[in-house]
Amino acid sequence: MPHPPDIQSFFDPFTNTVSHVASDPNTGECAIIDAVLDFDPRAGRTATRSATAIIDYVRLHGLKPRWILETHVHADHMSGAQHLRQVLGGVVGIGEHVTDVQRMFADVFNLTAGFPADGSEFDRLFHDDETFSIGEITARVLHTPGHTPACVTYLIGDAAFVGDCLFMPDYGTARTDFPGGDARTLFRSIQRILALPSSTRMFVGHDYGAPGRKRFAWETTIEEQRRANVHVKLGTDEEVFVLMRASRDATLEMPALILPSVQVNIRAGRLPPAETNGVHYLKIPVDVL
Repeated sequence: MPHPPDIQSFFDPFTNTVSHVASDPNTGECAIIDAVLDFDPRAGRTATRSATAIIDYVRLHGLKPRWILETHVHADHMSGAQHLRQVLGGVVGIGEHVTDVQRMFADVFNLTAGFPADGSEFDRLFHDDETFSIGEITARVLHTPGHTPACVTYLIGDAAFVGDCLFMPDYGTARTDFPGGDARTLFRSIQRILALPSSTRMFVGHDYGAPGRKRFAWETTIEEQRRANVHVKLGTDEEVFVLMRASRDATLEMPALILPSVQVNIRAGRLPPAETNGVHYLKIPVDVL
């Protein structure tokens, strides 16, 4: 019988992102989830220190990367998927509804020739309820939209990687005011996640801390979420959640890196093509979002 996956998480304090490596202890095959490419917006410079920490861990433990997975098109950090793929190999995967996000942002950034918005920038587009393997461990893909139309949860053995759908119980749930987001859809997606077995380990994609908690955290359980999530514990009314989410989202600023990061992440972590001088450029649409 397959063992539960070993999980190692990596916290990026600059974007409050948590990346995860889920590995099969029997075979050493692993999946890397929501990797970060470091970016300094003031200097316009990328760096790979976050990805290097993952690479060092994989090599130290003799792991064999099979998958490089994205839970969604991130708006708060650039994806390190392509750097990891170049160094370690692996198949870059995301949910099939990434095409919805690509089409929306192709309009925002006025992308024309050379960007087909058909998901072909990624190696693998997962369907809802599709299964794949990491060594001897079966993984399943759950389409859990609401934060974005393309969000998925990866259920790898007894561990669920929910991206931004849910945060730690004392912090709540994801915003739904990005293009294509919807609070009612998110509520229903969360019910699907909460229907998983109560002992399921759950790993979030971000932690921003919470009042009274001194340390960042990223692992919880389905049972803890059902019992204690401050936004959506069991018994929460859908209409109450939708109203809460709308009022809360209205107070939030856009993520600092949303404009540069989305342009990279809809391309599976690739920079836009270099122009005639060999330089890559990121667009800043004015008065659009």
